[in-house]
Amino acid sequence: MSMSLRLLAVSAAFAFAGATFAATPQASTTAPATKAHTAQQQRMVDCSKQATGKKGDERKTFMSSCLKGEGMAPAAAAPMAKQTQQEKMKSCNADAKTKALKGADRKAFMSSCLKGGAAATP
Repeated sequence: MSMSLRLLAVSAAFAFAGATFAATPQASTTAPATKAHTAQQQRMVDCSKQATGKKGDERKTFMSSCLKGEGMAPAAAAPMAKQTQQEKMKSCNADAKTKALKGADRKAFMSSCLKGGAAATP
């Protein structure tokens, strides 16, 4: 008798668990809502599409330069402008260091260099 009660209790537990599991929506049966990509994720998608057919080191080199914003299509012009500003800052810093500028001279040089007057000297 106790064996049949145990069997009945276990069967009820499995039936309850099965009903609960069946009531839970599964991700595979419903279409997930698509989230918008971040700028970096979108750049990765675009670069990956452009790298189709490239393999090995050629692909690595292409992806690296593409993700940095070099040689991208006109649709990605906005991220490229930001990269240009970063490159300009790096270049102006290097020039100021080469000329050994300090203090107000460096500040004036950096200001004119970043505005586009890279040839300007203090």
